[in-house]
Amino acid sequence: MPRIILFNKPYGVICQFTPVDGHQSLHDFIPFPDFYPAGRLDADSEGLVLLTDNGKLQNRICSPKFKLSKTYWVQVEGKPDDVALNALRRGVVLNDFKTQPAQVSLMDEPSFLWQRKPPIRFRKNIPTAWLSLILKEGKNRQVRRMTAAVFFPTLRLIRYAIGLYTLQDIVPGEWRMLADSDIS
Repeated sequence: MPRIILFNKPYGVICQFTPVDGHQSLHDFIPFPDFYPAGRLDADSEGLVLLTDNGKLQNRICSPKFKLSKTYWVQVEGKPDDVALNALRRGVVLNDFKTQPAQVSLMDEPSFLWQRKPPIRFRKNIPTAWLSLILKEGKNRQVRRMTAAVFFPTLRLIRYAIGLYTLQDIVPGEWRMLADSDIS
């Protein structure tokens, strides 16, 4: 039976087991051999990473063919208007491709959100807003590139969910092994 670990990746940690350039890696948090991340999350992003010991399951989670949705909480500089939100909903043209349409909406800052270390930059005269953004694709730095393309740069990016799996009740740097009955 395949096993899955849900890990709440802190800011600054890289999604591989070998440390690079002084960054912490998955090796610093996950004490099990033979587990591999199903997808990546940039070092400057936080949140849910799934790890599995099963190659077929890893492929099913990562492959765009299976269109597993990924939910991101995105803090952006400024407050996006309907024009920006509708552009994200239609898909935006980046340098190398056009994104698929995203589900996006303004949201309140999550009530159980932890403090990021280091904190994001704060500017007294520039407001920020939170977006819930759901994608079924995942290109390199896609969310950051999408919000920049509509002129609302990402300040903080947290992946909250992959499919039905969420980081609910998992604090940064901690992980939870799913029971067989919880794997869908």
